Amino acid sequence: MLSVIIPTEGVEQTAVATLAALVPGAAAGIIKEVLLVDGTRNGVIERVADVAGCRFIDYEGSSQGAALAAGALQARSPWLMFLPAGAVLETGWIEETTQFIQAVAASGRDRAAVFRYSRSPYADTGFRDVLWSVARTLVGPLGDQGLLISRDHYDRIGGYPSQARRSEARLLRRLGRSSRTLLRSRIVMVG
Repeated sequence: MLSVIIPTEGVEQTAVATLAALVPGAAAGIIKEVLLVDGTRNGVIERVADVAGCRFIDYEGSSQGAALAAGALQARSPWLMFLPAGAVLETGWIEETTQFIQAVAASGRDRAAVFRYSRSPYADTGFRDVLWSVARTLVGPLGDQGLLISRDHYDRIGGYPSQARRSEARLLRRLGRSSRTLLRSRIVMVG
C-alpha cells in the first residue's frame, strides 16, 4: 500500500530512529517497502538498509530534492510517504494514515497530507526554534513534517524538483492549502 522514502545524510542514528518507529506499520501491513536514499557513499546507510531489510538507493546530486526524487522514482507502491531521517511518528499514525488513504480513494479528489510537527521534549529550545514555529504558522507546513501522497498525484504535480533549493517547500506550495491535510498524528524530530 505504501512506500516510505527516507533521505539520509550518511548518519546511522537518525535513520535507525525513523526505522524503529515504522516497525508497527510494517507489522500492520500498511508499509510495503522502505527506501533509504543516500548519496554520501560512506557505506553506513547501505549496511543499515541491509540489516533492516530496506532497499538502499544511491543517488547522484547533493540536494535534498535529488534524494527525494530518486527515492520516488524507485518506489513501487501506489502511495508514497516521505519522511526525513530522525522523524519519529507517534502512536496512532497507522490508523490515521489508513483512514486518510481510504477517504482520498473514496472521494476521487487529489489530496496529500502532512503530519503535525512536534519538538522533542528533550530538545533545548532556542531562538531558531521560535522562528521555525512562526514560519510554520505563517506559511504552512515545512519539509520536516513529512508528506503522504498518492503516486499519481505526485506525478501529476511534477514531483520534487531535483535541482531546486528548498524542493520540499516548493512541492508543498504547489499542493496548496486546499489539497493538503494536516493530520492529527505528530511527527517528532530526534537527533
